[in-house]
Amino acid sequence: MTEPLLVIDRLSIGFSSRKGDIPAVEAFSLSIRAGEAVGLVGESGCGKSTVALGILRDLGPSGRITGGTIRFRGRDLGQLPANELRRIRGNEIAMVYQEPMASLNPAMRIGRQLMEVPMVHAGASRAEARALAEAMVADVGLPDPARILNAYPHQLSGGQQQRIVIAMALMSRPALLILDEPTTALDVTVEAAIIDLIRGLGRKYGTALLFISHNLGLICEVCDRICVMYSGEAVEHGPVRSVFERMRHPYSQALFRAIPRPGTDKTSERLETIPGRFLMPQDRPRGCNFAPRCAHAIPGLCDATEISMRPVPDATGLPGGHEARCLRFEEIDWQSRASAPANPPQGEIGPPVLTVTDLRKYYEISSGGLFGRRRPALIRANERLSFEARTAETLAIVGESGCGKSTLARVLLGLETATGGQVRLHGRDLQNTPVQKRGARTVADLQMVFQNPFDTLNPAQRVGHQILRALEVFGIGKTRRARRARMFELLELVGLPRDFAERLPRQLSGGQKQRVGIARAFAGNARIVVADEPVSALDVSVQAAVADLLMEIQRSQRTTLIFISHDLSIVRYLADRVMVMYLGHVVEIGLAAQVFAPPYHPYTEALLSAVPVADTRIEKTRILLEGELPSALNPPPGCPFQTRCRWAHRVPDDLCKRNLPPMVERAAGHSILCHLPPETLDEMEPVFRTAPE
Repeated sequence: MTEPLLVIDRLSIGFSSRKGDIPAVEAFSLSIRAGEAVGLVGESGCGKSTVALGILRDLGPSGRITGGTIRFRGRDLGQLPANELRRIRGNEIAMVYQEPMASLNPAMRIGRQLMEVPMVHAGASRAEARALAEAMVADVGLPDPARILNAYPHQLSGGQQQRIVIAMALMSRPALLILDEPTTALDVTVEAAIIDLIRGLGRKYGTALLFISHNLGLICEVCDRICVMYSGEAVEHGPVRSVFERMRHPYSQALFRAIPRPGTDKTSERLETIPGRFLMPQDRPRGCNFAPRCAHAIPGLCDATEISMRPVPDATGLPGGHEARCLRFEEIDWQSRASAPANPPQGEIGPPVLTVTDLRKYYEISSGGLFGRRRPALIRANERLSFEARTAETLAIVGESGCGKSTLARVLLGLETATGGQVRLHGRDLQNTPVQKRGARTVADLQMVFQNPFDTLNPAQRVGHQILRALEVFGIGKTRRARRARMFELLELVGLPRDFAERLPRQLSGGQKQRVGIARAFAGNARIVVADEPVSALDVSVQAAVADLLMEIQRSQRTTLIFISHDLSIVRYLADRVMVMYLGHVVEIGLAAQVFAPPYHPYTEALLSAVPVADTRIEKTRILLEGELPSALNPPPGCPFQTRCRWAHRVPDDLCKRNLPPMVERAAGHSILCHLPPETLDEMEPVFRTAPE
């Protein structure tokens, strides 16, 4: 075994504030060897990013290392002078951030930004730097490197921007690459391509990877070892297979059980949420930090003294590098499930409450040069969408960014009016009625839960006032006293204490703010709620709680939920029916069990294959889509998916390139927009398979 490239030994990091020093990381230890990929997981606020910034000594004016050491290639980074540290940053240790535009200068061409790295760190000439930049752009899988180098960041898609940031980080061939949630904002198909890219480049250049994520599925697919953090300290680490198959810390298992497993849904298994709340650093208890939320904690034992990492023997009883910070892991029955009741029956799905027929939404723009003759052009955001949403059902809408999901939501809400077609709510035509002209009852009937709740909450108004305002607008309650009573009922409905009415949004966590957004959406007894990525920005534990909350409210209120998401694992768990969109078209629609099993539309097959799975027993077929999503300004002729379809060669006479496919019903309620003959569709195999023992 080679010596570790990076050794973090009992690292402690604190931040100064008006209330004194706040300990963010305590006695954290980790090592990474050359060419190894190590995953760092945990809830927001647990200290993952602080560790990464500590390695770079980029903690800002208020942060400082208060204890322990960080040794890189045998040298203590905490003791290096500033000029030596500058040489290492970006040259031997590089970092890729979650948001690519945080690393790209919008006023500089891509080529110039990439060329700066070898010119600054290696003294390369412009010609050498240009050649290296072109080679690296090709290495990260972008076509036409010359064109990419001459482009500005805004001319690239999100996936292309993230590839450029990865190329920039690898330009100097760093020994260690830190990736901080590098795929969170990306579509699942782009995420899969980026993950394959990272793994391939790590092997090609021998680069060690520290991969920070809250997505256990990604860690399972990318990393060799995993380290789980909670409240500033490591609670479990070891080889990925060992930890995933034999988790021996209650927090690790709680994270795992908060995510939907392949093949499960809301009727078969309830997501387990972590009780209590994540403690702030200054509120950490004595002993085990997780003890206040742990069902296995014993007072007088788990809170008596500092708890150290202990080796976890493998199935044969031998040590295998797996350790856990738990005093009781030998005594706990790890196969038992929490005693939380199973989800109650959903109830019968009723008749259609919303009917959409041949809906079209086009945007007219001007194209042409700045001083030349400008020509009108159409962006076809939605193209002849037809579907129904039924009482008390969850209809999920999935697809890549740019497929038209959010445009459809805006048309339904009246934020946009339709170009053509029909939208009927309880028999009333809404397609040409903007929200300003809709009556209070119609607005109350059709509400929305947004992806980022903070953007929809007034930071200067207390939570209770914002819910009361919604009740006033919808005409709920004849007196202020009646409205206050209803406001408290709504807080209880979403699981928040009454005293939260007096809090400001900044005093709430992300999950609590999302609960306030849900309470406000249901203030007018909404019949339909459009939820646009409502859990994508949340930790898995909070995501499970919000998902269960939506289901509970739906069962009690008989609400129709239109759930827009790119996370197919949560869609499989929540949805009754699934509608798959691609480039403005509905390409598949059916019951969740039908859509998630073959035969698939080729695009659905690719989406499913890109879903990261946090289970070492599951094998899946890898289908990486080539190329970017075509532009809605200039869509391809024929089938919208034909430019990226791996099955198109099975259709004779270039039919896919010439004619739009018909929507063919494969089974009752299950339709696919595809030219493939039935016998070819029947050849499709499941994307997910259980690996043999």
